[in-house]
Amino acid sequence: MKKLQFKKDIKASAEKVYNTMLGIGNIETYEQWTAEFNPTSTYEGSWEKGSKIYFIGTDENGKRGGMVSEIADNIPFRFVSIRHYGIIDGDKEITEGTEVEKWANSLENYSFHEHNGITTVTVESDVTDDYLDYFNTTWEKALNKLKELAEK
Repeated sequence: MKKLQFKKDIKASAEKVYNTMLGIGNIETYEQWTAEFNPTSTYEGSWEKGSKIYFIGTDENGKRGGMVSEIADNIPFRFVSIRHYGIIDGDKEITEGTEVEKWANSLENYSFHEHNGITTVTVESDVTDDYLDYFNTTWEKALNKLKELAEK
């Protein structure tokens, strides 16, 4: 597992960037920037610390899939940590086995640092070797979309 890091400067307050990124008040903003990963990306659950949350979408055949996760930490407008510990396969939640072991306890962290009206978003994500190329290209596109949405 490798840790990837991405940064994006956004001309908006940390509060606005945080709310846009997480879809607080309007889940559509989350769905719009995460569409870069999967056009049907959404989440079910809460961003509250300690909460279970599903990051889900459907594949080309309409089958539901995604990640079972926990919000390890959430300091509004400053930091969010997501711990992935399972996968969604159709209607099943799978939290053990070889597919899960590849991702078990991987973290995805978002930091928000505001200075002079510009918020720097830093994403740190644990990624398995077989997804390195995908995430190296897709995170950049997703953060560009987030920037576009938050600067509106």
